[in-house]
Amino acid sequence: MMVIHFLIGLATGIISGFGIGGGSLLVLYLTAFAGVAQQEAGGINLLYFIGCAPAALIGHIRHKAVEWKAVLWCVVAGVTAAIPTALLTADMDTDLLRRLFGGLLLYVGVRELLYKENNR
Repeated sequence: MMVIHFLIGLATGIISGFGIGGGSLLVLYLTAFAGVAQQEAGGINLLYFIGCAPAALIGHIRHKAVEWKAVLWCVVAGVTAAIPTALLTADMDTDLLRRLFGGLLLYVGVRELLYKENNR
């Protein structure tokens, strides 16, 4: 079973390197197939992200695919929203959080499927 866990981690790591969302797939695998609790899976995903993100970021920087002005706005908005959101969700029911997260993933997935790039 450890080999399967390793291979899933490896595959989602490679997918994360392409910026496709391997972390979301990892959380899905951990909660749906490996029997890991939602909060624990989220913590594992955060640790996993620390290892995958720098490699992906270096690749994006080398290819000049980082919009630094957008990064600044995202960091400011993310930090500003993270603190009150963490306080708000600390006492929420885990099942509700799981459903909300699933709904978010469905919304993002459908939006990506229907997205059409504007011709410039």
